[in-house]
Amino acid sequence: QLQLVESGGGLVQPGGSLRLSCAASGATLNYFHIGWFRQAPGKEREGISFISISGNTVWTVDSVKGRFTISRDKAKNTVYLQMNSLKPEDTAVYFCAATGDSRYAWTEARRYNYWGQGTQVTVSS
Repeated sequence: QLQLVESGGGLVQPGGSLRLSCAASGATLNYFHIGWFRQAPGKEREGISFISISGNTVWTVDSVKGRFTISRDKAKNTVYLQMNSLKPEDTAVYFCAATGDSRYAWTEARRYNYWGQGTQVTVSS
């Protein structure tokens, strides 16, 4: 059974950077597409970035494009989300999710079978 654990969240000032990690246990991530989602208080969970199994397909929503970069290290069984130029509106709990399914859009939570517990990112001065 695949289990995902996010890490790397924390408190950062506006304009700062964080790198989130999504580590797997119980199975290899190398057979799964991976999505990063976030959920701010009072808001719906939104998909922000996606990387395919091969790593050749990457998607990022406009609100974080140019600031966030998703990548995967197959040797380390880990997916990363590098977040630069952070803004207060990026404050949220960030989740990684895994799927072998291609039926739904990558931004849809229902596509993903496995979820981590989330890591808090707070951007504030």
